[in-house]
Parts: sequence; structure tokens; C-alpha cells
Amino acid sequence: MDPVRNPYAPGAGQRPPELAGRGKQLDAFDVVCERIARGRPERSVMLTGLRGVGKTVLLNQLRSAAGARGWGTGKIEARPDQELRRPLSSALHMAARAIAKTHSNSERVDDFLGILKAFALRATADKGMRERWQPGIDVPAVTGRADSGDIEIDLVELLTEAAGLAADIGVGIAIFIDEMQDLAPVDISAICGACHELSQDAAPLIVVGAGLPHLPAVLSASKSYSERLFSYHRIDRLDRESADLALIAPAEREEVKFSDEALAALYRKADGYPYFVQAYGKATWDQAPGSPITAEDVEVAAPTAEEELAVGFFGSRYERATPAEREYMRAMADLSGDEGPVATAAVATELGRKPASLSPARDGLIKKGLIYSAERGTIGFTVPHFGRYLRSVTT
Repeated sequence: MDPVRNPYAPGAGQRPPELAGRGKQLDAFDVVCERIARGRPERSVMLTGLRGVGKTVLLNQLRSAAGARGWGTGKIEARPDQELRRPLSSALHMAARAIAKTHSNSERVDDFLGILKAFALRATADKGMRERWQPGIDVPAVTGRADSGDIEIDLVELLTEAAGLAADIGVGIAIFIDEMQDLAPVDISAICGACHELSQDAAPLIVVGAGLPHLPAVLSASKSYSERLFSYHRIDRLDRESADLALIAPAEREEVKFSDEALAALYRKADGYPYFVQAYGKATWDQAPGSPITAEDVEVAAPTAEEELAVGFFGSRYERATPAEREYMRAMADLSGDEGPVATAAVATELGRKPASLSPARDGLIKKGLIYSAERGTIGFTVPHFGRYLRSVTT
């Protein structure tokens, strides 16, 4: 069929043509926003799951929902080598600019921007970088608020001021943080502390984070009360009905149908993971001669989809690992079987090594986002079917 009309869109954070199976999370977020609009206390939100399940897509959709309500929003992607101040300053600046369009008191807005600028400049003041980076805020910095240099103190003061600005006009602010598990421990602690203060005051500002399955453990290690501080949503594979909808709805808009057998075959191949659904859907569309798409078309197209996944989704990650890290992952793959987490002690036994000697490889893989610590003493792949991929390409 015509590849130009192909509706499927496998890509990192790329919104699929049909956002299926996420109604529960979208409805829950609407409740959060409505409660905040009515002055009710509400918890910030955390999305967790493996790579390829659509966390970033859902995060972006929630941001759009907040923006449609007239909220100020900003988004950052956390990186292990970057402190929080600079990207958060940019995100809050974006949120404040959205609010400023309808705020009647320009002096009030400028006062907040001055506080924000002072907060931002602390990111460079201690490192001699003031002349090389400016936050792009065209008002003088206001000293004495959110500029102590202690990120936990400063973040509470800054977000309290931001919430007050939003409350002036009856809206809220939502800050979206992707890859949240990559924030430094001191920044995680500061966010938890600030969210705690804001929720106690029913302030109209929330943080919406997304991260790997161990994000709740990262938050809990920072603040013991984080288990009660956030509303957690585990984002997983799609059920059969939702996966079918993700395929059928875009095709119907192009007047194309799938046979029931084709849909069953696609679900077996993709295993319900949204990224895989898009990848197999795209390859099958390109290979199919016409409508309806059949199970035979799926089988013909599957090697193409799998080759693309092997290069772009699996292989690019495997290439980032050192030889010692690859050896560690191969042992994990041999042990994982159904792709579940495995015991670190079992990996050591498989390799005939002492557990302590494998710590550098394990820690390196965690820092690279290839594995995560599922529970104490266990580790798992962050990418679904990564073990299967390793077993297919290594001996």
C-alpha cells in the first residue's frame, strides 16, 4: 500500500495516531486539575514504566490537557550530568509567560520573574559562569528570595511564588519532568520537599514526572514520605482491545481494514508494547498489497520490523555498553527467561564471579539506563524484550 499514507509512527516520544489504552491516566489527571482549580489539596503525579510503553507521549498529552485549561506549563528532560536549577528555570519561565498573557498586574509578574532570575543565576554564580549564561529574563534579579544557594530552600520559595502568581488568576502551573530518575539525589530531595509544602497549602502547582520502574524507589530513598506524596501510575503494555484500537482507528481513517487473524498476529508480535505496535504496524502497512491486511502480510513484514528494531531500538543501546557490561547483560538474558528481573547473585553465579567484582559493570549499566534495580538484590532490563534480542545475537 502507499507508504505516504502510512499512519503509524514509531519514534521516541512521538505521538501515535491513536493514543489508545491511556484513558484511565488521562481521566485521573483531569480530576487532579479540577480539584486544584477548586482549591482542593492534590498530589503531584508520577508515571513509571519500561522504555517503549509511551511515558513521554502520555506526559506530553497531560501537558496539552493542562495547557487547554489555561494553565502555565513547562517541561524538562533530566540528565545525570545536569543540575536542576538551569532547566527548571527555563521551564518555569515558559509557564510564567503563559500566565502573564492574562494576568492583569504586570508588576506582580515582573516581581516573580525577578525572583526566578535570581534563582536561575545561582546555577552559575558559584562556578564563575555568570558571563557565559543568562536565563533570558528581561527584568532585574530580586534578591532575598529563592537565592540562598540551598536548592531545597530555594525551590520551596520559588514554587510557592509561582503558585501564588497562578492563583491570582484562578489557574494552575504544572511542571513536567521526563527521565526523572536521572536527577541528582539533592534535586530529587528538593522536589519532594517542595511538593510536600505545596500540597499542605493546597497551592495550585504540581509536578508531573515520568521515569523508569525504579523511580518510586529513588523518591523513597530521598524522602520517606514520598510514598504518600505522589500519585503513582504504572504505564504498561496495552491489552488486546487497546492494541487493536491503536491499529484499527488510524487505518480506518485511510479506508483500510485488518482481518481478525492479522490483528491477532500483530498482537503476538508486538506483545502489547506501544512502540512495537507502531513498528509492526508500519512495516505491515508498507508490505501489504491492499485492504484488508492479512495475517500473511504480517508474517511477510515481520522481519523488516524486527530488523529495524534490532538496529534502532535494541542495537543502539547495546553498542553503548562496554565489553564487561555486555557480558553482564548476556548473563542476565540467559537467566531472565520470560524477561522478568533476575537476582544479582544469580548473575554472579552465572559468570562464575564474586558479586562485588561485578558492581562496576552493574552500576555502569544503571547509569546508562540499560538496566534498573527492580527490588533489593534484583535487576531488570529497562527495554522490553531486550533479553530476547541479546539471546538472538550472542552466544
